[in-house]
Amino acid sequence: MNDLKGKALNLKTLVDYSDGAVVSRTLLKKETGNITLFSFDTGQGLSEHTSPFDAVVEVVEGEGTFIINGDPQTVKAGEMIIMPANIPHDVQAAAAPFKMLLIMIRSEQ
Repeated sequence: MNDLKGKALNLKTLVDYSDGAVVSRTLLKKETGNITLFSFDTGQGLSEHTSPFDAVVEVVEGEGTFIINGDPQTVKAGEMIIMPANIPHDVQAAAAPFKMLLIMIRSEQ
């Protein structure tokens, strides 16, 4: 992780796709939060769950389906979505593979 600090990064190249899988790479991990890059192969996703903190997601490549409290939304490359704390959500690569950057800040305020 430390080899990434102080450098310009192309997020599209920092994580590869893997057949039939979700791949993650932690770019920064601190007590106060994490920044993680994900790639999702077509048909893959993260099952419904909740988090005690808000999470910001920016889609880096392709498009993903984000279902927040039962409401599906398509988010495309260059767009972002804020997933609220304590609300059920899941993420799917329904039509094609995609990559996303997840920023989680651990704060209850």
